[in-house]
Amino acid sequence: EVQVQITLISGDQNTPPDALAALAASSALAVSDIPFNGPVSEVRIIYVDGVFKINPSLKELENAELDLIVAATKDNIMMVEGEMKETSEELMLEALKLAHNAIKTQCNAISELEQEVGKTQKREYCHENNNEELRENIHNSVYQKCYDFAKQGIANKTLRSEGFTAIKEEFISTLSEEVAAENAFLIDKYFHDTEKEAMRDMVLNERVRLDGRKLNEIRPIWAETDYLPTTHGSAIFTRGETQSLTTCTLGTKLDEQIIDGAMIEGKNNFILHYNFPGFSTGEVKPNRGTSRREIGHGNLAMRALKQVLPSAEECPYTIRIVSDILESNGSSSMATVCAGCLALMDAGVKIRKPVSGIAMGLIAKGDKWAVLSDILGDEDHLGDMDFKVTGTRDGITACQMDIKCDGLSYDILAKALAQANEGRMHILNIIEETLPQPREDYKPFVPRVVKMTIPKEFIGAVIGPGGKIIQEMQKETGAVIVIEEKGDVGVIDIVAVNKDSIDAVIAKINGITAIPEIGKEYEGVVKNLQTFGAFVEFLPGKDGLLHVSEISWARVDNVEDVYKVGDKVNVKLIEVDKKTGKFKLSHKALLPKPEGYVERAPRTENSR
Repeated sequence: EVQVQITLISGDQNTPPDALAALAASSALAVSDIPFNGPVSEVRIIYVDGVFKINPSLKELENAELDLIVAATKDNIMMVEGEMKETSEELMLEALKLAHNAIKTQCNAISELEQEVGKTQKREYCHENNNEELRENIHNSVYQKCYDFAKQGIANKTLRSEGFTAIKEEFISTLSEEVAAENAFLIDKYFHDTEKEAMRDMVLNERVRLDGRKLNEIRPIWAETDYLPTTHGSAIFTRGETQSLTTCTLGTKLDEQIIDGAMIEGKNNFILHYNFPGFSTGEVKPNRGTSRREIGHGNLAMRALKQVLPSAEECPYTIRIVSDILESNGSSSMATVCAGCLALMDAGVKIRKPVSGIAMGLIAKGDKWAVLSDILGDEDHLGDMDFKVTGTRDGITACQMDIKCDGLSYDILAKALAQANEGRMHILNIIEETLPQPREDYKPFVPRVVKMTIPKEFIGAVIGPGGKIIQEMQKETGAVIVIEEKGDVGVIDIVAVNKDSIDAVIAKINGITAIPEIGKEYEGVVKNLQTFGAFVEFLPGKDGLLHVSEISWARVDNVEDVYKVGDKVNVKLIEVDKKTGKFKLSHKALLPKPEGYVERAPRTENSR
């Protein structure tokens, strides 16, 4: 086994290190005696302000219209992954050519390093002893049977697998039990090689697919939205034997993902999770940590959809998409893109345009080649390319390509992109038939977000000591309150399903931030009783003294005879002490003065 470990030792804050990983790994292999069909390297290429740039800075990445990482040998492109803001196929091809030229320079440098270190001679290694007679026997016995069976165009993958297995078992039955047991590994290997050759030849010669489709034909599609009625948004998207059940959940800023990377820190308000359980492919396997495949497919779908999301002002939510693959036979990441698009629209998120995705395949042999639209799992496994392309009607939003053959001309790439465009348009038609546009409003049970701003100096008053005030408001109203300091203001998100809860929070915050006005009437709550009067909270967090002499025009001997704690009382602010800032309130000032009323000597706080 060979293990290459790439460790980021150091870096500067404006240089993304990911595009150097393959260069480092390839260089390490070059200076060893490990057999390797390299050198290989990779670069990041962006298109910004009408110019292509190789390995840009993080600052330049912020405004890029196209962002691709491309890996290649000196002769061939091997891998592409990236995102775009609805760019054209022509621009993407140009980017690939320029990236490849830069990679050739790096590969030449690796070759020079290999020469200088003196590691041009690699160790020879073979993990098996081959049996050429058995190989030839298997090929002659099963090639035509596999070719003829593949030509039948069986759409069901289980039946197709059983058919090829029957051909292998028929051959094994012609061998003695001893020979079959002794050569079990080689029989499986040689049969697989023959099956692959027969299937590939059939496609190239007959121009039809394993499941009977034409080269550019898409599998049958059905889709439905609002599939799970209690979610904020949901959709199911089925293409052939691949099915994604996707949900969309709208949360608050407290649900944002915190990014703490080596070079990038911040928050992310759009999260996409892709789950690929074993039962989706009929397998039994333990559910452990998220796999590399799930992370990669989820990231691709996230990149595809984020290009059409509304701004934070238009949609103040943290958006989480979860795709559960219920069945898989190829292109499950692209089914996630389509289902994710429908789930967003079902949730009422005002995406700018629908997005669809398609996985393209390739079979190439000599001068013959065939580009396949919407590939099956078998076509991915037995073919030479897996090229996933997502986009709107106006351009590409994301892509991912893995190449397994030694050469891929730009003519083939251009054909694959053009055929992918046709497939995307076909799928977009079905998406738009399912749900033509985002729903006018969110579902009734989706939390509503209301924004308000307050002067910066009031942020502490709204939060309260140790968060007391804001916690009390959330407890009393059931709303979630999020405060952020931005410049000279505090921006507050009030989130609740119930409009009354939002209104109550707004009223309380307005009260906290209000400047008490002498002569203005307020509705207060009695907070504390003393012999000399009652302390009344007339604005949130602001208490004033309602002296016993200001309760009524009639004499009040016992405050407790009139009020108890918790009573609501209308009061008028009559004075603010200039030295202490204490507030003096009156209730009797709101009452009509009795005819013939005679002023009494004022009572002090210590007098009754």
